[in-house]
Order: sequence, then C-alpha cells, then structure tokens
Amino acid sequence: MTPDTVISLAQRALEVTLLISAPPLLAALLTGLIVSIFQAATQINEMTLSFIPKLVAIFVVMVVFGPWMLSILIDYINNLFTGIPGMIG
Repeated sequence: MTPDTVISLAQRALEVTLLISAPPLLAALLTGLIVSIFQAATQINEMTLSFIPKLVAIFVVMVVFGPWMLSILIDYINNLFTGIPGMIG
C-alpha cells in the first residue's frame, strides 16, 4: 500500500463524512438561527425553545435525506471492500 493510496482513502473518507453529516448539521444551524432571531425579537430565553425545534428538524432531515445518505455510505463501503485485494497485492 503506497502513501498515495492511503491519502486517497483518507480523502474519500472525509468527503463521505462531510456529505453524510452536512444535511443534519445545516438543518440544526438554520433552525437555531431562526429560533435565536425569534428569541431575540420576543425576549424569551427558554432553553427548550431552541432544543425541541432542532430535534424535530434533524429528525425530518434524517427521514427525507436518510436514503440518500445511506446509499452514499453503502457505495463507499462497497468500493472500499472491493478495492481491498488491489490494495494488498
């Protein structure tokens, strides 16, 4: 296994990690921004007001984007497992 192969594997792993984690993180970010604007406008400082909408938004995103995220992960794992004989020999 050459250093170029290791770097390529690590780069692809980071790309897959970013692709899979982006939708839930963006949903939490946007929901938090909207809730914080609402809290600033109404001067309500309730912790559950920011937690519950984020939880719901992440759940909805996981339901909507879950199959896409799973297919990306399965493709990566299939490519990794089928490439193992070429990496060893």
